[in-house]
Amino acid sequence: MKNDIQIVMNEYLPLRDVVFETLERAILMGDLKPGERLMEIQLANRLGVSRTPIRDAIRKLELEGLVVMIPRKGAQVAKISEKSLKDVLEVRCVLEELAVELACNRITEDAIRKLKLITRDFKTAINNKDLTKIADKDIEFHDVIYSAGGNERLVQILNNLRLQMYRYRIEYLKDPSSHETLIREHEALIVCIEKKDVKNAREIMRNHIYNQAATVTKRLKTENTKE
Repeated sequence: MKNDIQIVMNEYLPLRDVVFETLERAILMGDLKPGERLMEIQLANRLGVSRTPIRDAIRKLELEGLVVMIPRKGAQVAKISEKSLKDVLEVRCVLEELAVELACNRITEDAIRKLKLITRDFKTAINNKDLTKIADKDIEFHDVIYSAGGNERLVQILNNLRLQMYRYRIEYLKDPSSHETLIREHEALIVCIEKKDVKNAREIMRNHIYNQAATVTKRLKTENTKE
């Protein structure tokens, strides 16, 4: 376990929730690696808490699909498989194409301004090499598109996929060569949405998702070869 995993206390949250969020973030950001064992005593010592909130957090992470229990070995960080990646991104692609089509037809000028401001901040985060900020701004960009479509049920479904998508998004963003592509895709999406160009907006969004799939799949194959 890396030394940069630190607990950030929140007076408004119970300790068990703080511990859960700390470990969840560590897994999503790759500080706790796929396949890494989660030893309760070591984690408790590292975070300065008792084993009880650690145990509760591991149980909740298992329900989230981020941790698996291995017989005679205990809890491990769940590995990212090509199959799970494919499953999530196939669903995401269909939903995001619908989201951008609805946005083309219903977006407001205020929402378009938000997309442009987020893209500016996204570029700044890339220049600063701030992976967390890059991911957060990418999420914010897509959230504006979701909301602009005005379909609350669609937004709810996409939010239910947020955790799985975040893990793959981080893996994608770890590749610096993806950043310029992302900027171009975001800018092209804004142009299409402003012009209400549904056909090209859907195509750009589809390529946007599958570029992510191709890059992450390549990373997974490389990592599997090393094992």
